Parts: sequence; C-alpha cells; structure tokens
Amino acid sequence: MSYRVIALDLDGTLLTPAKTILPQSVEALKKAREAGIHVAIVTGRHHCAIHPFYQALELDTPAICCNGTYLYDYQAKKVLAADPLDTQLALQVIEMLDQQRIHGLLYVDDAMLYQTPTGHVTRTLNWAESLPPHQRPVFRQVPDLAQAARDADSIWKFALSHPNIPELQQFASKVEAELGLACEWSWHDQVDIAKGGNSKGKRLAQWVESLGLSMSDVIAFGDNYNDLSMLETAGLGVVMGNADEAIKARAKKVIGTNLETGIAETIYQYVL
Repeated sequence: MSYRVIALDLDGTLLTPAKTILPQSVEALKKAREAGIHVAIVTGRHHCAIHPFYQALELDTPAICCNGTYLYDYQAKKVLAADPLDTQLALQVIEMLDQQRIHGLLYVDDAMLYQTPTGHVTRTLNWAESLPPHQRPVFRQVPDLAQAARDADSIWKFALSHPNIPELQQFASKVEAELGLACEWSWHDQVDIAKGGNSKGKRLAQWVESLGLSMSDVIAFGDNYNDLSMLETAGLGVVMGNADEAIKARAKKVIGTNLETGIAETIYQYVL
C-alpha cells in the first residue's frame, strides 16, 4: 500500500541525539512532498521549538504540538484547533509541584516558562542558545509560575523532570488519579502533563480526516510512550531501534536507531 501521510515524531525519531536531521531523511521527505504526500510533524514540543526542523524540511503543513494539545499553522502563525489546560487545574498542579519540589517548564501561548533552572531546563536553554537568533524558541524565567499561569491565554502543558524517576512516576500517577489529567512520558526522565483526552493520535486523526483521508493512509514514526496513540492507530506504525523494548513490542515495524537511515529507507519502500 502507498501511504498518503507521513507523521513524524521529532526527538528520538527524526532527530539524532545532536538534534539534527540526517540528510538521507531530508532527501526522502523532500521526494515524498514532491510526490504529493502530506508530511507532518507530530511532537511533544512547543511550536516555538520546532522552527529549525520545520524550515529544514520546507513544510507547509500544520504541526501537531504538545502531544496533540493543539494544531499550529506556521504560515498563518495561529492555532487552528486546541484543547488547552484549564487554569485552575494548572494551578493545582503547580501547588503539587511546589510541595514535591519538582521543577520543569510550563508551555503557554508562544513561550516556555520556568521558575527554577533545573538540569532539564538548563539543557534546553543551552540548545536554544546554539541556534540562530531567528530560530530560537522563547524561554522566560518568571518569579512566580502560578501568576504566569493566571496571566496566560492558553496553557498547553507542563514538561517535568526530576533526578528521582520513581518519585516522578508517583507524582504523575497522583496527578492522573486526583486531577484526571493526561500524563505521558516523552523521554526516560520527562513526563508531560496536559488536559485529559489529548494525544498525538487523536489530533492526528482529526487533521487527517480534514484532508479527506483516514488513519489507514498514515505511516507514522515514533520512539516513545507519547507516540503510541498514533503508532497503534496508523496504517503502519514504525518504531525506532533506540526505543524501549516495551514500545518495540507494540510496533508493527521496527527499524534502526535515530543515527541510522531507517526512516529514509522505509519511506522509499512503503511510500515512494
């Protein structure tokens, strides 16, 4: 079967550990676009942290951001569809975070906010500083994260990290049980908290339907737990070789790591 949509996770999938895209992937995706295939980024990232990759691929499709919380149109510079986090629920999360002394980023509107520059935040800031000024995402340190949440028009998600993974797992379970929010792991030491019901698969299915297509027309690439909702509903879900064994066990196809040319080879085999 020739698929009509290519859905791509970024970190751990399309991106190498150095946050670059392999030239073989760039070329294969270019040929796919020229053949009329829809190529879409489906990521846990904020839209302001996708610029260098979106531009490198010369895309014109909307990006699915923050694990499906919203669909962003880069050409029009606007959100097309969204299910943001309720402010009062966000404030409850912040109160719980303060109690547990867990830190991270709050994704709002057009920026990512933080109060305490922990390891995860520092790493992300260093990556941003390595980019040309016009591609840098907007990070802001705020004196009071709760007040920043009150001031935001839209709250997309929390991206939390903690050196004690079991404690972070316990925190996520508590948030799910007590607040009914969606907690998805986007990295081995990072959990994302967003409005319940949001997922990459759900938002991708909505966008694909707007094209007059179905998920059976989609080939999706991913590597982590927050990708499963699209990997398991796509016509072909492809998991990277660097993924956890638990993810690979639920895949329809497993390819090489994000340092190898498996994405390009799979596109040539199944799409072009």
